[in-house]
Amino acid sequence: MTARILDGNAIRNQIYAELEPQIAELGRAGIRPGLAAVLVGHNPASEVYVKSKIAACEKLGLRSWLFTPAESVSTAEMLQLIADLNRRDDVDGILVQLPLPRQVDARRVLEAVDPSKDVDGFHPINLGRLVRGGAGLVACTPLGVMEILRRSGIATEGVPAVVLGRSDIVGKPMALLLMHANATVTICHSKTRDLQQIARRSDLIIAAMGRTAMVTPEWIRTGATVIDVGINRITDPAEASQIFAKFPQRLEQFKQKGSALVGDVHPDAAEIAGAITPVPGGVGPLTIAMLMSNTIKAARLRRAQAAGATAASPASGR
Repeated sequence: MTARILDGNAIRNQIYAELEPQIAELGRAGIRPGLAAVLVGHNPASEVYVKSKIAACEKLGLRSWLFTPAESVSTAEMLQLIADLNRRDDVDGILVQLPLPRQVDARRVLEAVDPSKDVDGFHPINLGRLVRGGAGLVACTPLGVMEILRRSGIATEGVPAVVLGRSDIVGKPMALLLMHANATVTICHSKTRDLQQIARRSDLIIAAMGRTAMVTPEWIRTGATVIDVGINRITDPAEASQIFAKFPQRLEQFKQKGSALVGDVHPDAAEIAGAITPVPGGVGPLTIAMLMSNTIKAARLRRAQAAGATAASPASGR
């Protein structure tokens, strides 16, 4: 048995095609959605992620700005920058790339972002709306996973699902979205007992623990859907030889580059799963696609709220 590969790049392209007429409609109303990205210091991985997000804005014709405070930036300076971006009417979405330096209070910075511009879906108000199942901006990666499932025809209603990981960015919102889609959800983490057995009882596995190739075929029920959220870079030849033992082409690519990206799911899992996302090319493209979608949604909602506030205000001169 070989799993069906859930191609994130193809699904991303579908979403972009659907966003283009929305962008054009906003343009006819004189609105060009804009995303401000804040990247602190020179973390190579973060730089790659942010560049890909800016490139996506350019591809779709959205405005984008990149702010690059120094590694030594203080919490107060970051809060001032966020306050400035909150006030700018041409900025619809604010993205603060994590991780931030140790001296910066990341929670204070993220909570300072105007919830209506919180395109990452990290603000407590947006998280609260998600808990209640209300309208709001939702974390991009879990939202992207739901798009993969929906567009691939993978059922969630009544399905036993396990989320491996309980982070605020992926695990918790992922579990909430699956519950709203009527899945029966178990959340697991590093302290969970019998983790492998819990996963094996599930028809849907979302792996988001940040542990390289942790989910092996023994974890997976035959025919289950496996969504791999992990992105881990390996550089150890011995580790690469073990992980890619059945994939000589990938092993050769590793030898040429000296590194490779591997998810939280072992590549051999494709022998057991019914459907699986690759790494790279699975969930990653959807994270960026949903960031674009959230930016457009924020632009539309902000203008609608402003129009509603204007309509509700007393007429001047009375």
